[in-house]
Amino acid sequence: MPDRDPAEAIERAGVDVDAPPALPAPAAEAVADDLHRPRLRAVLIALCITEITSWGILYYAFPVLAGAIKDDTGWSSSASTAAFSVALVVSGIVGIPVGRLLDRRGPHLLMTAGSTVAVGAVLTVAWAPNLLWFTAAWVLAGVAMSAVLYQPAFAALTRWYGPQHLAALTTVTLVAGLASTVFAPITVALSHWLSWRGVYVVLAGVLAVVTIPLHAIVLRRPWPPAPVSVHHAEVPGDVKSVVRSRPFVILVVAMALGSFGMYAGLVNLVPLFTERGSSTTVAAWALGLGGAGQVLGRLGYAALTRRAGVLARTVGILGATAAATALLAFVPGPIWLLVVISVIAGTARGVATLLSATAITERWGAASYGTLSGILSAPAMAASALAPWAGAALAGPLGGYAHMFALLAALGCAAALLAFGTIPRGAKTA
Repeated sequence: MPDRDPAEAIERAGVDVDAPPALPAPAAEAVADDLHRPRLRAVLIALCITEITSWGILYYAFPVLAGAIKDDTGWSSSASTAAFSVALVVSGIVGIPVGRLLDRRGPHLLMTAGSTVAVGAVLTVAWAPNLLWFTAAWVLAGVAMSAVLYQPAFAALTRWYGPQHLAALTTVTLVAGLASTVFAPITVALSHWLSWRGVYVVLAGVLAVVTIPLHAIVLRRPWPPAPVSVHHAEVPGDVKSVVRSRPFVILVVAMALGSFGMYAGLVNLVPLFTERGSSTTVAAWALGLGGAGQVLGRLGYAALTRRAGVLARTVGILGATAAATALLAFVPGPIWLLVVISVIAGTARGVATLLSATAITERWGAASYGTLSGILSAPAMAASALAPWAGAALAGPLGGYAHMFALLAALGCAAALLAFGTIPRGAKTA
């Protein structure tokens, strides 16, 4: 017999009906109707714009300006890069409480505040008088990243779009994937006229003008109640049970290993090519074409979900990444073949982004997506932050970048094997 009191049913399902601004159960039907209106597209368009802007300024501007920072300040490249990497680690750690806030409060105030903090952090980077202040500024930027990059955007789209969230996630990752394409040239052009400090001041102004109003205005909409999952009957319903479960722990380890291998391979692709006799220009083209491969992978992910179940996709994507890394390690040439392999590796990386974005909902539903996604993402973010250093550090003792890529391939294989244990009992695998 159906429950007479919808609010009571939702409360038993583990939803906090008193957490504003989430709607009480009687308003759920109105929210569901609202989600199908064309104006929901404004949310997707706004997040596409803010994600490409936030990624372009908070992440991709630094590699472009790193040389100018070194020349102007005298700080070593490793020191300034360490400060930037600290931001990524902080982002992963802070992302855990951010995820809890997303589940309870929604993205409106969180992403608006995150954008404001991001502007202040970029200005602090620009005005940092010494390396200590520079590092502190990037710590602040890491806090902002946790509230404005993929995690909160994915949580917002997953809740608002419901069963249609995959198309929305694909769209935002496709657009944000062009962040380097758009902002790297802009940053270079500005650096011809301004110092690196001046460039960051201008970029902070762009961040303020674009992201704060869009987050403050467009995301100001009702936050729907957490959905009651009907496809995960035997899966633990509360967050603590899920986090302590063996499948979740294995998933965290697998994703962290996969992220480490992918990002270490990405950052060290150019040294590998030059070690094989390629020019730096060709190596840079290979890196860029790998980015194009990411776009292709994301475009094909929806079709992949229709043809392969959760388990097959997880194992297959992590396995494909490991296989492409192994080919880069063991295929000596010719260079054109290595370029083709790098595109394949990029395709696998692109698909892996959406694999991570949908891993929670496909196993445990969307009720606590923000919290679980934050916990899942933290080790992977830390691994991706440490990957550039670790990759370069391992190349020497191992006897070259080819051997280092072989080790990365082995780690990728381990991630793929671990993926077999990531499906909780009762979750769909087909």
